[in-house]
Amino acid sequence: MAETVPVRCPACRREHRYTAPAYPCVCGAPVAPRLDRDGPATPVSHRVWQDDWVTVRCGSCGRRGEWPRPEVGCACGVVLRVAVAEGRDDGRAQGGTGDHDAAPGLDPTAGPRETAAAPADATAPADSASAKPPFPSVTIRTALDAVTATALYLRRLGYRGVRRADQRPPSGIGLAARGVLALVDPAVRPATLRDVECLWLTAMTESADCLCFSLTGYADDARARADTLGVPLFVLDLTGTPRPVNTPAEGLASGGSGNRTP
Repeated sequence: MAETVPVRCPACRREHRYTAPAYPCVCGAPVAPRLDRDGPATPVSHRVWQDDWVTVRCGSCGRRGEWPRPEVGCACGVVLRVAVAEGRDDGRAQGGTGDHDAAPGLDPTAGPRETAAAPADATAPADSASAKPPFPSVTIRTALDAVTATALYLRRLGYRGVRRADQRPPSGIGLAARGVLALVDPAVRPATLRDVECLWLTAMTESADCLCFSLTGYADDARARADTLGVPLFVLDLTGTPRPVNTPAEGLASGGSGNRTP
C-alpha cells in the first residue's frame, strides 16, 4: 500500500495527510520514495534543479532511478517539500524492498531515469507495446509537472536515460534520450511553426528523432509542417497523459520506439 504521513505547514500550522505517489520502474513494478515520518516539511522558497529529485532503488529488480521529490501545496500558498528517508537502507518499491540515496546533482528535467549500470538489453528500446505498464497520471499544475509527465512517457515509449537536452530550445524545455529529442511546451499559447522547425533542425544535426509535447495544442501551420516533416505531436491533458494529435504520433504511441533505431 502507498505510504501516508502527516505533514504540518510551518507557516500556518495546518496539518496535511500526504500519500507518496508511485511511478513505474522500467520493469513495471511501482516504486515510491520512503517518507521520513520524523522529518519536518521544508518550504520551497526557490527551485534548485538537483533538489527536485530523489534517487530510489526498485525493490523488484534493483534498478535505481530519479523520481520527483515529494511535495504538497498548502492552502496558505506555501509549497512544502516532504521529508524523505535518505541515506537509510529502508527505501522500498511498492511490494518490495530497496534503499534511498540523495540525488547526485541531477537536472530535474531529466525525469525518472536509470542511474545504475544495466544489462545491454535493458538499455535498448522496448520491443513490444503490449509489455508496457499502465501510464501513471501526473496532474499538471506547473511546467515541472509537464516535464515529469513527458519524461515518464518517453520511458514508456522505450527511450532510456532521459535528461535535459544539451541545446536549449528557443522556447519551452528540451529533453533528450538515446536517439531522440523532445520539446515540452508548457506555454498557454499553441506551439508555433518556429517551435516545430527548430526542434526538427536540431534533431537533424544530432541524427536523432524528435517529438513535441504541448499543453495547449499547435497552430495550424505548425501541425501542417509537422506532418510534412514527420514530427510526432502530442498534447498533454491536465492529468499528464499525452494524446497523439497527428499520424506520426499515433504510430509512435501504438508501437513505441521499438521499431526505431536507438
